[in-house]
Amino acid sequence: MKTGILGGTFNPVHLAHLRIAEEVREVCGLDRVLFLPAAAPPHKSVAEDVPFARRLEIVRLAIADNPSFAASDLEARREGKSYSVQTLEILQRENPGDELFFIIGMDSFRDLASWHQYPRLFDLANLVVAMRPGASDKDPPSLLPVAMQGEFCYDYSSKSLRHRSGRSVKFLEETQLDISSTHIRQLVAVGRSIRYLVPAAVADFIASHGLYRGRERS
Repeated sequence: MKTGILGGTFNPVHLAHLRIAEEVREVCGLDRVLFLPAAAPPHKSVAEDVPFARRLEIVRLAIADNPSFAASDLEARREGKSYSVQTLEILQRENPGDELFFIIGMDSFRDLASWHQYPRLFDLANLVVAMRPGASDKDPPSLLPVAMQGEFCYDYSSKSLRHRSGRSVKFLEETQLDISSTHIRQLVAVGRSIRYLVPAAVADFIASHGLYRGRERS
């Protein structure tokens, strides 16, 4: 099975997340895409301390109508920071027959050298890097951590890097939806509509539980 992995705080999940997942699923021929909310992200805190269980529930509401999408509580089942390499190791052990495709944004790819044990990523999964249309990055190999550049060759026709392990890094120009979780939280905080930025079920959940208004209702 070919499985896509899309992680994030998902605070909240929104339509741009869903669209990226769908485009990667289609282009890479994936059987499913797993959404993995981070329990304890290493690079940033969870804004407004929305608990993991709530963010997971929001994701499940958002993807309920897509049989190719699934949500995972893996990050809450283990201790410590939500390091991607450890998550991929667990997924590989739990699903030994799966080929994993780890989906990240171009900003994250540029910052890869700061990630925990980042060289291990290429032994565990293919990477799919979501780029904005018309992105100016003309030399993707130069964006790799310097220490690893000699481990890759680049195929310009397929817009992908091939690692010596046999894994690949594919660059995908996704539909540009200028939506951010930060902006959604800001809109909710001042009482403005978030319709058409998130699925209707997500908007209803946020409203009914008083999320992002300074104090959450039970």
